[in-house]
Amino acid sequence: MKSANLLLVAFLLPPLLCPAQDKLAASRPAAQATAAPSITDSYVIGPSDVIAVTVFKEPTLSSSLLVRTDGMISLPLLGDVKAAGKTPLQLADEIAAQLKKYVQDPNVTVTLNQMNSKKVFLIGEIGKTGPIDMTPGMTVLEAIATAGGLGAYANAKKIYILRTEGGKQKKIPVQYKQALKGDLSLNLILNPGDTIVVP
Repeated sequence: MKSANLLLVAFLLPPLLCPAQDKLAASRPAAQATAAPSITDSYVIGPSDVIAVTVFKEPTLSSSLLVRTDGMISLPLLGDVKAAGKTPLQLADEIAAQLKKYVQDPNVTVTLNQMNSKKVFLIGEIGKTGPIDMTPGMTVLEAIATAGGLGAYANAKKIYILRTEGGKQKKIPVQYKQALKGDLSLNLILNPGDTIVVP
């Protein structure tokens, strides 16, 4: 009798849980899932960045690597490969092309673990002013938190980002309090070289 009850629970439980999981997935904002890839796909790798090179079904050829100051990484079979100046996609294609001598149809992916070559800057009423290392897809709130949060006299309503695009500097207002309340569209994704100004 007990085993019959257990079987009944085993069959009834998954359908009850699935709708809840679907709701969780649906409630997760699409922006979170899609924001980072576009940044990292166009990101140009630089010295001191940490990247992960993954060769499908070849664990001995896969590893996490620091881009050296000369812009190179060292890979098994291939030796030194220039990583700096390329996007993760370009580097993956190049590694795959070189591996064809040793591996049949190599499937290579390159992902960005740490953006140490790119920095954002914080000035004004903030815990720690100056440059901080970017992480992939870093947002305004993440940068402010990394710098120790707002100072006691900070004017949260007047925070802005200074960004240089096409040789011109533009001022982007930050709606800090609304972003803190969870409005992801206001938690702006930063570009390398951005300066966050906290009056």
